[in-house]
Amino acid sequence: MKKSTAMPADEEFAALYGRAWDVLIPARVGYLAAVSPHYDEVFHDVAQRTEDTGSLGKTDIAALVVWKRLSAQTRWVTALMSLPDTHVRAVTQRAVAAVRDAALSRGEAARAGRGIIAELPGFRTGDALASAVLTAAAPQRMAVYDQRVQHALDTLGLTLTPAPGRYGRYLQFLDDLLRHGAARADGWTARDIDTALYWTGGSGNPPHPAAPTGKQAADQHKHAPDL
Repeated sequence: MKKSTAMPADEEFAALYGRAWDVLIPARVGYLAAVSPHYDEVFHDVAQRTEDTGSLGKTDIAALVVWKRLSAQTRWVTALMSLPDTHVRAVTQRAVAAVRDAALSRGEAARAGRGIIAELPGFRTGDALASAVLTAAAPQRMAVYDQRVQHALDTLGLTLTPAPGRYGRYLQFLDDLLRHGAARADGWTARDIDTALYWTGGSGNPPHPAAPTGKQAADQHKHAPDL
């Protein structure tokens, strides 16, 4: 089996992923218990439209910006919105095809899709918004990345550096987790793992009752998708 970059020897490798599942399973339970089941409706709507059309337009990307609680008051938004929607769809159509390509491994597909979508303003650096778009394109295969996910990976001892190709390496990590989860991974998708990591990265504490819940509470400090 192909290992992710910077992973330890076989015995340590298995033990590391075993410990990760010990954290992920209760974290996923906590996430589902505390987050409104309606919050991801925007994401599901975008994913369904992408399934039907094979691409994402500016309206879909705008919806995902709100879903990820990213700022729209940045120069990349102006640059993106100034492009014809046909151009945006032409780029995202290629990215959608890449992440859905069954001939590629999960990590390879993520890397290919990430490289394509980098052609658009706002997607050239960082993986927060790009990962949301690619996950909407292939929700059963891709996963969302953000700073809370990064914090969780660091806590679990899974090294993921910001070097180029990070999103592909991230999806390879998730693929490794699913492969090594045995019965514990039954029924889990990469997206399920990302929500568990998100919850773990926030120390597993529910947001303040007066604050938004779930993804609404994510990335309050983010100002652009290049984080």
